[in-house]
Amino acid sequence: MADADIGLIGLAVMGQNLVMNINDHGYTVAVFNRTPAKVDDFLNGPAKGSKVVGTHTIEEFVGALKSPRRVMMMVKAGEPVDMLIEQLLPHLDKGDIIIDGGNALYTDSNRRTVTLKEKGINFLGTGISGGEEGARFGPSIMPGGNKDAWPHVKDIFQDISAKADGDACCEWVGEEGAGHYVKMVHNGIEYGDMQQICEAFQLMKDGMGMTHAEMKDTFEEWNKGDLDSYLIEITADILAVNDEDGTPLVEKVLDTAGQKGTGKWTGINALDLGIPLTLIGEAVFARCLSAFKDQRVKASTKFSGPTEKYTGDRAEMLNAIKDALYASKIVSYAQGYMLMDEAAREYGWKLNYSGIAMMWRGGCIIRSRFLGEIKKAFDGDPDLENLLLADFFTKAVQDASNGWRKAVSLGVELGVSMPSLSSALAFYDGYRSETLSANLLQAQRDYFGSHTYERVDKPRGEFFHTDWIKLAKGE
Repeated sequence: MADADIGLIGLAVMGQNLVMNINDHGYTVAVFNRTPAKVDDFLNGPAKGSKVVGTHTIEEFVGALKSPRRVMMMVKAGEPVDMLIEQLLPHLDKGDIIIDGGNALYTDSNRRTVTLKEKGINFLGTGISGGEEGARFGPSIMPGGNKDAWPHVKDIFQDISAKADGDACCEWVGEEGAGHYVKMVHNGIEYGDMQQICEAFQLMKDGMGMTHAEMKDTFEEWNKGDLDSYLIEITADILAVNDEDGTPLVEKVLDTAGQKGTGKWTGINALDLGIPLTLIGEAVFARCLSAFKDQRVKASTKFSGPTEKYTGDRAEMLNAIKDALYASKIVSYAQGYMLMDEAAREYGWKLNYSGIAMMWRGGCIIRSRFLGEIKKAFDGDPDLENLLLADFFTKAVQDASNGWRKAVSLGVELGVSMPSLSSALAFYDGYRSETLSANLLQAQRDYFGSHTYERVDKPRGEFFHTDWIKLAKGE
């Protein structure tokens, strides 16, 4: 009997938690998994006693769904998604809806929206953030694709999403791959936030000789103010955990960072669109560098660096590190919004920047108090050119800049690697500069490649070429 409100395929941890979240909100969910035993294990485990409907074939699964059928996929991105869609299509009717809730590349969602529309099927590429806990109790949900499908899933998505000040952290993002694009940028910002925190941690530990208990207390204190966020909160929790031998467990974790590709995608797209996404780029490269563990161990025996630790006023330097984190965080979001703004122009999307901040305020990994100010900035000026130009953020960065410089300088002096905090400062100094050294760079290009240049004393759009060799030699 077709009585399920929505179906979900893919019963890994995220899929299972989403199913139980949907079930908790009164909806009937049909489930299917490529390995049928997982369905039975789920029904006899977490879903025992629920209204969840288990199925063991695609045909049985589709047959359990109300019309229009809403099929959500939580499977590995890429080819597995396309293969699953091909299996579903023979059993679907025009007007049915396919939802990809995985971390898909936005260009794949662009393609799927168009090709499925030609077949009469509505596709939604939907970004979901919040990890296992968010999926179970309320994630941030970023839907995009064929807008005809939105009214049929809106209530379900907004019911199960996180809430911030009573508002659902889920709203329509835009056409085609816009939902997955915004999720991609979210993940890029997440890379940056995590890297900045790690650099602050290393500066406190290696540069200032702080114990893990002292750092835990510091992060807990920071979480009560401007830096209040999920990632700062969990950092304090991690630093509080000791291994069986009584030593900090985090120091037993191998220092090679993994990644699933979304940060890399963000950096690649920024290069394609010409956006200086420097902080997120450095965060991705920092993970790449961490993977060279064997070479780093070898290099540590061949190269020496500063060995002293900071002996000045600890409270003053901790405030400087806090300022560096806060200012860099602002730069990270400013760069992320620069990228989304350019993408909207390039791909013909209409992105609601205030709404995106709203969706990120709860449930997702980068949720923080900070996002409320971003929402206010775009509510006050929907055409805001850059987040750094909003009065609140202009003042915040200016107020934090001296401490930011002190923290980065300390890292340089003590030999502590701080790629994201320092690159954010370099971006800020470049962005606030009326004149940059690119005049010399453009002259160099014209010298060796006749690439021409514009002049400051002529209208923009007029290009000039100089025979630099001839003039330099006085000919």
